[in-house]
Amino acid sequence: MYGLPQVSMMMALGLFVFGLHTVPYQQLQRQLQWRHPSNSRVGARPARQFAGRGDEIITLSGVLYPELTGGKLSLAALEAMADEGLAWPLIEGTGLFYGLFVVEEQATTHTAFFPDGAPRRIEFTLKLARVDDDPSLLGTATKQLLEVLDLK
Repeated sequence: MYGLPQVSMMMALGLFVFGLHTVPYQQLQRQLQWRHPSNSRVGARPARQFAGRGDEIITLSGVLYPELTGGKLSLAALEAMADEGLAWPLIEGTGLFYGLFVVEEQATTHTAFFPDGAPRRIEFTLKLARVDDDPSLLGTATKQLLEVLDLK
């Protein structure tokens, strides 16, 4: 069939699509917490009370080979999103909606260099934190989309 090539989406963070030509992660780790603060008691163990959900952190990691996959430009786009300090919807390629997330950390390691200093291999880790409770952090493009869809 003629036309545009099929683009597979592993996941999308706002308008950034994780896929083979951008940042194909090899590992997704999801960490959930529940809060149970304690109060000291005389002659007994501390009493604990369920105070609700805690942090939800998603860590994406993998290796990029700029000749075959995304590279510095794709990572720079994620860095620019992080610099905005805004939240973005995180949606898996299967359609699963994780919630609104901010980019909390990005780490890269460049190895196996070309003669001009460009890396042949880039290891990356991206740490995302869920922030659904604060809609004021919502990314501008996402706000505009929700307004168009009348979902604000």
